[in-house]
Amino acid sequence: MAKKILIIDDDPDILDSIKAILDGNGFATVTAISGSAGVAAFKKDAPDLVLCDMMMESIDEGMKVAAEIRTINSKVPMYLLSSIGAATASNIEVSKLGFNGVFQKPVDPGMLVSSVKKALGM
Repeated sequence: MAKKILIIDDDPDILDSIKAILDGNGFATVTAISGSAGVAAFKKDAPDLVLCDMMMESIDEGMKVAAEIRTINSKVPMYLLSSIGAATASNIEVSKLGFNGVFQKPVDPGMLVSSVKKALGM
C-alpha cells in the first residue's frame, strides 16, 4: 500500500506541483489549502508524513498547525515548506517548531522524493 503524504499550503500551484511529484513517484497524496483544513485532513486521513507551509492565513500558521498535529501524533515526520527555508533554518531550530526539516520552495523534485523516502524508511 502506498505511503500517504499530506501537503498543506495555501498556494494551489505549489500544492499541485508537489502532489504531481509525489503521485508520480508512487505516493498517495492528500492536499489542504489552509492550516485548519490541514489539521482536519490529518485527523481524517492519518498520513504517514506531512509537508506544511509556514506562512498561510497568518505568518506563523505552520507553527500552529505543527503544534496541533504534534498533540495528535508526536511521531509523524513533518517537514516545513518555506520560501525562506535556508534563512529560516539558519535563524531558528525547526525541530523546536515540531518539524523534522525544511524544504525550500520551489522544491527540488529529486531531493523531495529522496528525503520523503528516507524519512519513511523506504
